[in-house]
Amino acid sequence: MKAHAITDRIYALHADIETDDLFEGIWPIPEGVSLNSYLVKGAKTALIDLVRDWTEAPKVLEAELSGIGIALADIDYLVLNHLEPDHTGWLADFKARNPRVEIISTAKGIELVKSFYKITEGLRAVQSRDSLDLGEGMVLRFEEAPNVHWPETMVTYEPSSGVLFACDAFGSYGKLGDRVFDDEFSPEEHAFFEKESLRYYANIVASFGLFVKRAIQKLSALDIKVIAPSHGLIWRTNPKTIIERYLKYASYSDGPQEKEICIVWGSMYGNTKKGLDAVIAGIEDEGLSYTIHRVPNEDVSYVLADAYKSAGLVIAMPTYEYKMFPPMAYVLSLFERKHVWNRKALRLGSWGWVGGAKKEYEELVAPLKWESIEPEEWAGAPDEARLTALREKGRALARKVKEA
Repeated sequence: MKAHAITDRIYALHADIETDDLFEGIWPIPEGVSLNSYLVKGAKTALIDLVRDWTEAPKVLEAELSGIGIALADIDYLVLNHLEPDHTGWLADFKARNPRVEIISTAKGIELVKSFYKITEGLRAVQSRDSLDLGEGMVLRFEEAPNVHWPETMVTYEPSSGVLFACDAFGSYGKLGDRVFDDEFSPEEHAFFEKESLRYYANIVASFGLFVKRAIQKLSALDIKVIAPSHGLIWRTNPKTIIERYLKYASYSDGPQEKEICIVWGSMYGNTKKGLDAVIAGIEDEGLSYTIHRVPNEDVSYVLADAYKSAGLVIAMPTYEYKMFPPMAYVLSLFERKHVWNRKALRLGSWGWVGGAKKEYEELVAPLKWESIEPEEWAGAPDEARLTALREKGRALARKVKEA
């Protein structure tokens, strides 16, 4: 890995994380993730955002700094846009090796420096419209962006270059390799990063769509030429692409969503699956596209991404011990947490000796404000009349989605 010059005074540093570890302890990253930091050089030097000691990321960062002639002791300021430990986990060791460095964050961020890392000296709290003059024409300006996605979050802007250091805003899963800029990747690779940016957003940022919209509006006054996030591509040629993408994602909670259906299903012995097949046939009759996920076989990270963008949902699961199929209950609890609101929905499923999923299901989805088609439940295997009814339910849901 090497440092990449954004300008002759601004460098991108990154470590690719390839691990079976889960991001935030929850989300799988089979294609990895990048941890991006940035160096800004004036008369004084600032490092923007850090890494955690994860698959030797600190060694990678230090080697990249060395490659441009910078030692840790040369860094005058450490700007922390966001205190989540993937960006700060190495902070105590960094501070021990460079005791004179001044750490800059929002007031809430400084409190987290103290509580997470027990550092109490060399701290400076900043707020919106504050700036840090590095000399030689390089100035860092700060804008608070609370709840994108932690309450202490800010972004940093360098006006002479138009670079916005956005931390978790505008980020994505996926490792970068030896390329970091948007214009260095093929259309096929961009399709991958678009998919992974949606999954990243749905997993990590979706609860805070209102704050994302506010932050984008606040930043619209800036002349942004480069978007430099802490995960994923650095957008130097088409920065509006990722801004518009995030604005679209932030609107999915309250609409409009994509005119497609996300099918989430689980089946113990195949009877719910037989009914679901009839629903899918009905959706196909209407020519509507759909995605399909089986739980718990597929991780909920991927379920969230497709559900979050889809105007229609099919929830298919059996009754289990008088209640919902447990993996589906977990999915729906995350739908509530991640604001999968205002969808067109159909629930279906079989039961053995007795039903019972209905009550728990209705309690879980009540806050989501779904427009639901009358559900279909049955004992044992579905008969032909039931399959005919289920196929029509699939058609009806598809029509509702197309009309939305």
